[in-house]
Amino acid sequence: MEDQAGKHGRLMFCFRPHQPLIRRGMLVGLSFALATGWSLSGPAAATSPAVREAMQALASKPNPEVLLIEVYKELGANHLRTALEKADRLVEAYPNFRLGHLIRGDLLLMHSRPVTTLGAVDGPEDKLKNLREEAMVRLKSLRERPDPDLIPRQVLQLRDDQKHVLLVDAKRSRLYVYAHQAGKLKLVSDYYISQGKYGVNKLKEGDQKTPIGIYYITSRLSGARLPDFYGSGALPINYPNEWDKLNGRSGSGIWLHGTPSDSFSRPPLSSDGCVVLTNPDLHRLSNSVEIGKTPVVISETIDFVNKTKWDNDRAAAARILEGWRQDVESMDSARIARNYSRQFKSDRGEDVDVWLGKHQQSLGNVKALKLVLRDMTHFFYPGRDDMIVSTFTQETMIGKSKSTLRKRQYWTREGASWKVLHEVTL
Repeated sequence: MEDQAGKHGRLMFCFRPHQPLIRRGMLVGLSFALATGWSLSGPAAATSPAVREAMQALASKPNPEVLLIEVYKELGANHLRTALEKADRLVEAYPNFRLGHLIRGDLLLMHSRPVTTLGAVDGPEDKLKNLREEAMVRLKSLRERPDPDLIPRQVLQLRDDQKHVLLVDAKRSRLYVYAHQAGKLKLVSDYYISQGKYGVNKLKEGDQKTPIGIYYITSRLSGARLPDFYGSGALPINYPNEWDKLNGRSGSGIWLHGTPSDSFSRPPLSSDGCVVLTNPDLHRLSNSVEIGKTPVVISETIDFVNKTKWDNDRAAAARILEGWRQDVESMDSARIARNYSRQFKSDRGEDVDVWLGKHQQSLGNVKALKLVLRDMTHFFYPGRDDMIVSTFTQETMIGKSKSTLRKRQYWTREGASWKVLHEVTL
């Protein structure tokens, strides 16, 4: 695995017995910045007795990241004894949290000699690098926790019955959970995650990368049905989706899953392509998931915008789709064609002329039709501001006949216009 520690720098600190414990610098600033305002919302109430019991057990444990931050806060205040007490509490609650043991080991060493780097204990250098990187990513991402007044730009509109959306920020090794109520999004929790050994943008089977795109949870697998490698369970997603297939991306078995029982967490870049959470976090996350409904947006980075910007983008997406609806309803072939890119490809590989020709032929002698669109979702495709993914239920009424289908369109911006690049019936 590539050593990523150099990208963020190392966490430097120096302790000497009987001298002031902290030198002003990165650790102090990071400690207090991270400790301010950090909280983790709890999950929704569980319904089954077994799940309820498991959640109660989780609730009785201290949050490991909160304790981690508190350790550094005590260090920043020169409270070595209190920092060690909290590190003891951390490893007692989570005995397989290797990063916790590493930090505790450093604290013990500080009583006898100077400590100049995170992970001063003896050990395999590759494993120490992994733990250092995990520490930096955890602390850095907590410091950069999203402003609650900002909204993830990628999510423009959800259906009324979609209660949550999950957003994976690969750069921050973080998964954000947003609740959806009355068209508004609210950050309710976030979790440290591991991703593919070689980062994101999966292209083929075995490249050990995590895909970028918009996916949905397809099922829930309990840990009892899986090898210990997957931890307490798994939430498979629908990779490759229709856009991946159109672009020749291959592979399968991309899941959100837990960690083996002998480890609490994994380094940031360590999976074969899956998104990996700690077992307690996966258990909490599972309560926010509805099979077939919950979207999972995986991006190299999640962008956050103010409400004015978000409202404008949301309205623009709605106008684009409404324009398409009106043009199709007009049955004017020229008006319909202007909505489609010359680079359009159907799921069968048909170009725009063949595809539109079939559409016109299917109308036959129809004199008039009416389209009603409902249950719409709109997303900016991750990493792009020139592509919108729209999904909707289309009701087509021709005379007394009525048909309903679920459709997804990939819109791309060409100059000043938006065009359909791909369209599929779900």
